[in-house]
Amino acid sequence: MVNHNSLLKRVMIFLIVGGLLASSSRLGIAQDELSAENVLAAIQKGRRYLISQQLPDGSWSTDTASPYKIGISSLCLLSLMNSGLTSDDPAISRGLKWLRQQKPTLTYEISLMIMALTTAKEGAKDSLLVFSLAQQLEKGQQQTGKDKGGWGYSNTGNAGSGTPDRSNTQYAILGLRDAAYYGTPVDRKVWEGVRQYWESSQLPDGGWNYRQDDGRQSYGSMTVAGIASLSIAAAFLKSSEDTNPDGTPICCQPPEPDEALERAFRWMARNFSVQTNPLYDSWWLYYLYGLERSGRLSGRRFFGTHDWYREGARVLLARQSKRDGSWRGESSMEVQPNIGTPLALLFLSKGLAPVMINKMKLGPRDPDNAEVVIGDLWNRHPKDVRNLVEHISTLPKWPKLLTWQTLDFDKAVANQNVQEVLQAPILFVTSENDLNDLMTDQHVDLLREYLINGGFLFVARGCESKSFEEGLRRLVQRLYPDGLNDLMPLAETHPVYRSEYLLDPANVPLQGVDVGCRTAIIYSPEDLGCLWDKRMVVDPPERKQDIKTAIARSLRIGVNVVAYVTGREPPNKLDEQQLVSTEDDTDTLRGILSIAKLRHSGDWDAAPNAIKKLLLTLEKSFGVVAGTQPYKIPAGDPELYRFTLLYMHGQRNFELSPDEIRNVRKYLESGGVLFADACCGAPKFDASFRDLMQRMFPDAPLERIPVDHELFSQAIGHNLESVKRRAPSNDQNDQALNPVEREGPPFLEGISLNGRYAVVYSKYDISCALEKQTSLSCIGYSPDDAAKIAMNVVLYSVLQDVTPNEP
Repeated sequence: MVNHNSLLKRVMIFLIVGGLLASSSRLGIAQDELSAENVLAAIQKGRRYLISQQLPDGSWSTDTASPYKIGISSLCLLSLMNSGLTSDDPAISRGLKWLRQQKPTLTYEISLMIMALTTAKEGAKDSLLVFSLAQQLEKGQQQTGKDKGGWGYSNTGNAGSGTPDRSNTQYAILGLRDAAYYGTPVDRKVWEGVRQYWESSQLPDGGWNYRQDDGRQSYGSMTVAGIASLSIAAAFLKSSEDTNPDGTPICCQPPEPDEALERAFRWMARNFSVQTNPLYDSWWLYYLYGLERSGRLSGRRFFGTHDWYREGARVLLARQSKRDGSWRGESSMEVQPNIGTPLALLFLSKGLAPVMINKMKLGPRDPDNAEVVIGDLWNRHPKDVRNLVEHISTLPKWPKLLTWQTLDFDKAVANQNVQEVLQAPILFVTSENDLNDLMTDQHVDLLREYLINGGFLFVARGCESKSFEEGLRRLVQRLYPDGLNDLMPLAETHPVYRSEYLLDPANVPLQGVDVGCRTAIIYSPEDLGCLWDKRMVVDPPERKQDIKTAIARSLRIGVNVVAYVTGREPPNKLDEQQLVSTEDDTDTLRGILSIAKLRHSGDWDAAPNAIKKLLLTLEKSFGVVAGTQPYKIPAGDPELYRFTLLYMHGQRNFELSPDEIRNVRKYLESGGVLFADACCGAPKFDASFRDLMQRMFPDAPLERIPVDHELFSQAIGHNLESVKRRAPSNDQNDQALNPVEREGPPFLEGISLNGRYAVVYSKYDISCALEKQTSLSCIGYSPDDAAKIAMNVVLYSVLQDVTPNEP
């Protein structure tokens, strides 16, 4: 009788070897694709070029711009720090030392100097200098006439020194913004003047030119300057009239539409380009840096139909010098690579900032303008998510620059594009409308696909809407019609209550929907967005303490939810996830490798998509053609022998019957392999699994697999000499989580039968990490390393000389 498994195994070995060769050849093709890896490589080349151009005294200059040495040096330092270097790096340290000795008198130089010093984050060392420079900028703002609120080139601390223009003005705004975030008080009148300057100078077509009286048409670099400047000013001009007569926060007044910004967005949609500065023949790289700011600060991924970062990054990667890694513009001062290169680096590095939250735009559309949602009830608090993400960026344990975006969910549904939704790990939804009524079956299907592929829904009731919560419950029933996943109050021990701050569950009544080993939806019955929207960098003196306390509390809730979902490690902006099917095709064997998931009495399907993700990754990495759906099979099923590998996991206690134990043992003794892990290091599953192994193999103990075993070697798949594993530093519910990351060889245990490991077990999480779950409370391996460990186990099982035979 032919042993089909043995035949398949020989074919598998052939395909794995071929897959390894094919995957190597595919690496060359990937260089032409836009990915985070390719962008980071370009950034590194540009960074090396700039460091090579630093002068012995720590400054930078050019052949034609030596009078602007302070500005050029500040620009180079700013770009190097935003692209990954810190003040401890020798080049940055030398540059900062030189910069601190300078006395700038030009607006560009003062502004860029502030931006460089505040980016260095050296605290008190630069506080007085930043304060002095900010005062110099404030005093240089034009106070009268048609250019009131603007800045010109010269700035000695006297108003009116130089005719104001849009370019100097935008850089003064950038400098003052960074100074304010650094702790320097900036007079509210400055921001009022900024808003007046830009709104009064906007041209009828919605764009801006360089100067009031220069006779030029609107063009790209000045229009993106206007967008960024108005976005910044708006953040500092929130009303301090926060409370109703009874002391409660004012939340539900319709926001005033920002017509100037909307007109500017329409101008950009009509005239968008990344190949040139739109409607102008020079300053292309200067324009791209402005485009990055305007897109990031306004929370827009698209201008019209144009994905500004992806399109711009492709052009910059194509135009980077192959010889030295620099960038040069085609005209003006940008032909000097010490100016062109830092501008390109700033676009690439700041634009690559992770998108933490997508804010869902949803609702009935204006028949005359499909971009407008009638009533804008999805956006009652326009700066809610922006303020939360900006606040998180200031926290010490987080990446220093995070972003957010508005996601038009109706467009994503029309495009059937779940990757567009998956660009952010969190989708935030708030409204006064009944969400269930707003969503068609197509909306629900896309939302379900987003959640299945690792997305997370953060929902907050808008304006205390009475119908909102009931509508959300009906929506959850449509998402999970089997009735196994309901919206329920979160347990007091849920890790979201201590993922960053220690929150009192009695005073923070969150609800959630558990799916597998994670909570996939969290709902707050409070209008959190109202209070996020009121956050200001510096509270006005007349703001009441009760409101300050309420805002701080709402931000802590938001931070905790984001920390729970992301583990403070947001995904790369350009990475596209491998998608798992939303259909049940378990009866279809697409490839020659398939894995059986073992059913048991506990939560045997705690990470339902883990094996699907693993098989997709295995195919991508090694070219192994695999069925992307695991078989789900009882432990007593005689069909076990069809599979080379059995997989089991869970969080809770479980048992197998004596007959099931005998069946699995015979399978393993005949050549099969069992791979198991405890979801998030769950102690109950771990105890049950150890008891099971002792009953199944009383004479073959579960022992650690030696770190020099071939299972961990490149001969099998990946070199696993060192992997990352995270665990909370404490497991007390009365303390905030403070995870510690350890690096070293994997800790796997196994049972050896006849010289091979028939059982491979991890007491640390692998399965939830395969689903890209990175909760701070999850004790286990990083997603990348979990995938490598799991792939090696699969390949090890396939490459053994024995094959499970039916008894």
